This record gives sequence, structure tokens and C-alpha cells, in this order.
Amino acid sequence: MQTQTKKHDSNCLVAYGIDTFGDRWSFLVLRDMMLYGKCRYGDFLASEEQIATNILAARLKHLESEGIISKARDPENRRSYIYSLTEKGLDLAPVLLEIIRWSSRYMKMTARRRRLLERIEADRDGILADIRARRAILTAP
Repeated sequence: MQTQTKKHDSNCLVAYGIDTFGDRWSFLVLRDMMLYGKCRYGDFLASEEQIATNILAARLKHLESEGIISKARDPENRRSYIYSLTEKGLDLAPVLLEIIRWSSRYMKMTARRRRLLERIEADRDGILADIRARRAILTAP
């Protein structure tokens, strides 16, 4: 994925979405931010999918350039950054939940996945509120 090459000029709503956030690694970074509260580079590297460092750096840069996440110096460690969702990024939370719901119909369900799906079905608004609250904590002055 190259951040310089844009396909947004096709005037297709689906193409715009896919170009903006639609690759595997970008959505996994967003999942980690939304559902697991990850906000540091090392947190993302520790995910079970084992993203390569160069891919992670490129995805974070791309998501930032698209206005989906923002980056700020970590006040506890000035050499590192904290990543947080922007409003544009928060607007993707319902999309992520729908992808999870769709996938649950076709994937083997572990106990962890079943618990997440049950929470989505029972308390979708609560999950969305939790995602917003996590972002508020990270972006508070």
C-alpha cells in the first residue's frame, strides 16, 4: 500500500472506503485500538497476528494521513508516541462490529469470540460508548 497513490478519484464509494481503511493490517490496527485499547507501537507489535515492523509503520502512517488516527508524543516517554482514533476513526467502529458479526457466521467460534459476539448482540451501544471513552482518556489534556 502506497500512501502517495490514491484511487479516490474513481468516484466510487466502495473504492474510497477500501483505499482508506480496507486492507487487513489497517483493520487489525483499528481493531486493537477499538477493542483492546492498544495505543503504542509496541502494543500493536505484540498482537497475535505478528505484523512486521515495516508494515506496521506504513499502516500507522497511512491511517494518520487519512485522518483516521492521530499521533502525539507519549508524556511518559518522550521518545515514543501514543496513537488515538479521530472522529473519522471512531466512525469506523460500527463497521468493525458488523465485520465481526458477519465473520461469526462463517468462522469457528472460540469461547473468546463467542463472548465478544454476545456482547455485540446484547450491548452494541455500550461497546461503542467504551470505544469513545477510551479515546477520550487518550486525548484528554
